[in-house]
Amino acid sequence: MLYPEPIKPGNRIAITAFSSGVPKACHTRLDIVLNDLSKRGFHVVEGQCLRDNQLHVSASTELRVAELMAFLLDDSIDVIMAPWGGEVAMELLPHLDWQQLEKAKPKWLMGFSDISTVLSAISSKLGWATCHCTNLMQLALNQTDDLTANVFTHLATSIGSEFKQNAATHYEPQYADYSQEPNAVFHLTEPSCWKVLNTNRFNVSALEFSGRLVGGCLDTHMVLYGTDYFAPYNRLINEFEPAIYYFENGELTATQYFRALQSLKLKGAFKHATGILIGRNIAAEGKRGDGYDDLMALNQALGDLEIPVLYDVDISHQAPNLTIINGAMANVKLIKGMGEITQKLI
Repeated sequence: MLYPEPIKPGNRIAITAFSSGVPKACHTRLDIVLNDLSKRGFHVVEGQCLRDNQLHVSASTELRVAELMAFLLDDSIDVIMAPWGGEVAMELLPHLDWQQLEKAKPKWLMGFSDISTVLSAISSKLGWATCHCTNLMQLALNQTDDLTANVFTHLATSIGSEFKQNAATHYEPQYADYSQEPNAVFHLTEPSCWKVLNTNRFNVSALEFSGRLVGGCLDTHMVLYGTDYFAPYNRLINEFEPAIYYFENGELTATQYFRALQSLKLKGAFKHATGILIGRNIAAEGKRGDGYDDLMALNQALGDLEIPVLYDVDISHQAPNLTIINGAMANVKLIKGMGEITQKLI
């Protein structure tokens, strides 16, 4: 693995919306989180592809590619962040100059949802560790839950060292409207607990497995798997090493959810996996009239696997989110319903 240098005060963080941009109604929130980065001691470099959003994107494909490439090749930049996800980051992938990027200094790329599309491509094509975590627009200093508040602390971990996170006790069912509440924090009101899908095969009171982490938003990863842009055993994981896959569902209905997971299974994605982590499902409310829901879909697709499948994990559009390093060696424990994950940067 090629790990970027640990994050520290004084680092330069470039902000560019290579997927959806920020409309004017949310600029107050954007200014808050950018100012909070400065208060944390970082130097903020604001891109041109950021403060607009037309037809799902911040700017044209050409402009977004050019700006992302410029930041990736600028070795004075230490971190690249987008404000939030979006819809069509996938369109950038074939336009990036991957040969030039092979010569660049590894940088931390951070975020989730459609941002994970680019994270997986960078990890698969370049072998860089990338960070699936809370998006920039949620990283205000007034957000104090442990998982969110410690993102930059975890990314300050030195190469060869490790950090541990415990499962959240509560989650937020619906996210805030930043155009109406620019200073909003998470409302973590619903009890949260990691659950085991295939309980008939494992001791759910004391479950443990290890492997290198890989995954992202299921909506895009289901179609990227098998391409150069999501090829875990290309540059990310040695062919003899185990993997832990993690996925979260952004918009898929129950039947689409089943097809996505079943497709990955049929393609052999889980052949060398020791376990799978499935995030809370924000699309769970979209149930069919016949009663078929996301949990039925999950069980139908993955319930027969001989490896542990944990669901309702803190990886989703329902905050808070774990900080997950693509390529890190992880150890996952579930002890009497309490989840724990330790990641070592090796």
